Amino acid sequence: MSHTLSSQGWSVQRLSAALGAEISGIDLRTNQSSTIDGIRRLLLDHQVLFFPDQHLSVEEHVRLGEQFGALEGHPNLSDSPNDHPKIFRLTASKGGIADEWHTDITFQKSPAIMSVLNMIQCPDVGGDTLWSNLYLAYSELSEPMQDLCRGLTALHDAHPHNHPEQTAIHPVVRSHPETGQPALYVNEHFTRRIVEMSAPESQMLLDYLTRFITSPRFTVRYRWQPGTVCMWDNRCTQHFVLNDFEEERIIERVTVMGDEVKPFAKSSWEPYVRAGPLSAASRHDRQLYFHLHPKP
Repeated sequence: MSHTLSSQGWSVQRLSAALGAEISGIDLRTNQSSTIDGIRRLLLDHQVLFFPDQHLSVEEHVRLGEQFGALEGHPNLSDSPNDHPKIFRLTASKGGIADEWHTDITFQKSPAIMSVLNMIQCPDVGGDTLWSNLYLAYSELSEPMQDLCRGLTALHDAHPHNHPEQTAIHPVVRSHPETGQPALYVNEHFTRRIVEMSAPESQMLLDYLTRFITSPRFTVRYRWQPGTVCMWDNRCTQHFVLNDFEEERIIERVTVMGDEVKPFAKSSWEPYVRAGPLSAASRHDRQLYFHLHPKP
């Protein structure tokens, strides 16, 4: 499916039934308000957008990102071109491969709203990225499972960044602040446990949900070319980099922060508290306890 936005002269090519569109006929260096408004509408419609052959400089990349909100550098990743505080770089040869399904920075109370990625260098073959539609994943759960998930919250942490002390609790089913739609909001990279369940119960449910989200029918897969710019809505998607390449892969990214994660329905259950003294039997029980009872 493709169509042209007559007011801008852009061509919009849908890439999968689930989500994703490639946009041509646009120069992202032209940050006019009508251009930004058009991109915002397309992002709500398609959740992830690809703009080939842009080749933005660091300054142009930052200026583009600032049109969508306040930018913040990554809280735990410090590599950036020219030490620019609002942009960070992931280099595959230095371990910069996000090869677990995740929504960005969910270990913070106010995580990322959206990301703008600039592909600097990529392999001739391999290193594709996949995104998953979290609206669609929620909608295809059975009604009893939807009902259960709407009443739950989950603990997220930054353990993959060697900061397990950075924690936040978010609803398992969130409401998108602009569309009002429900979306599943747990991921294998940062989500540690369901707050209202015991650790074994939580593990069973999280294992199911995180696998379910990655079903191919919820996803789009994109093959990169240098100079492509990608934007995605972090409030209703997850993504995953295929670690199947040997050549260098370098991306630069700016992140619009300050999301307010609100539940689609209020939880009526209390956090699970394990009876007896804390022990080493469950690291996640201990982690939840200290999140709920922070030291002064």
